[in-house]
Amino acid sequence: MASLQDYEVGAARKHVPWRTYMLLFSVLVVLKAPQSVLAKKDNLKEVTDGNWEDILTGEWMIEFFAPWCPACRQLQTVWGEFAEWGDDLGINIAKVDVTEQPGLSGRFIITSLPTIYHCKEGVFRRYQGPRTKDDFLSFIDEKKWQNIEPVSSWFGPSSFLMNTMSALFKLSMFIRHCHNYLTEQLGIPVWGSYVIFALATLFSGLILGLILVFVADFVFPSRRFQSNYYQRKQLSEQARLQHQLEDEQMADGEEEDEEDEDDEDETGSREDLWHKARGSSDGRPDAFADEALRRRVLATRQEEEEEDT
Repeated sequence: MASLQDYEVGAARKHVPWRTYMLLFSVLVVLKAPQSVLAKKDNLKEVTDGNWEDILTGEWMIEFFAPWCPACRQLQTVWGEFAEWGDDLGINIAKVDVTEQPGLSGRFIITSLPTIYHCKEGVFRRYQGPRTKDDFLSFIDEKKWQNIEPVSSWFGPSSFLMNTMSALFKLSMFIRHCHNYLTEQLGIPVWGSYVIFALATLFSGLILGLILVFVADFVFPSRRFQSNYYQRKQLSEQARLQHQLEDEQMADGEEEDEEDEDDEDETGSREDLWHKARGSSDGRPDAFADEALRRRVLATRQEEEEEDT
């Protein structure tokens, strides 16, 4: 019995180094595996609403995808292999999950999935070529992106229009989360959720209208609330009435002057006619009047001579 126990102990001692080697090998494998995974994650960057401005500098290739999209799932393997060439090409390769980043979905107007953008120093171009690793590599290496027309500055992700669009997409996603919370967590019916959102919209509109009224009244205050408004209004009314009375008096005076002028014109015209008939205004006989007198004298002489004959 003693010899058998010694044999088993000796056999166990012989197997101890092999077990130790296997344990060390397993530990090394476990330590090496996370490092390779981390290296791949570092090569494939992830863009979010918080760090999207990083893509405005340098050169980037960005994929917009969704986990539920079958075409996006097929592209993930190729895109990961392409990301391993990022350091060699001097380019940043990233991805965006539109279900988690609705603001970026609205900022880039993503209407189909997957969508790929190329960015060079803030200038964006939409990639529409084949989706294989070799095509991606040639697109960057041969600079085929120069043949693509860039996105207009009006629709650039940093423009005011796209900032507004991003805010709207975020708001829509927030409303969707609230709707899901009301219907799934609190058990409120769908129509009840719609009623709540309708009342909230009406209430927010009223609040916004009041704020706009207050702002407008502060910028352009009403004259009724200014100091001495009624006193100034009364004085202006009195001045207006006095001015109106003066205008009426002046109008009456002008009418009287016109009547006097008309009377003087009538008397003057009569005197002129009489002077014309009798002579000039300074007492001297007018030439017309002398000629008439001569004709009358001649006529009377002729009549006297005819009576004598």
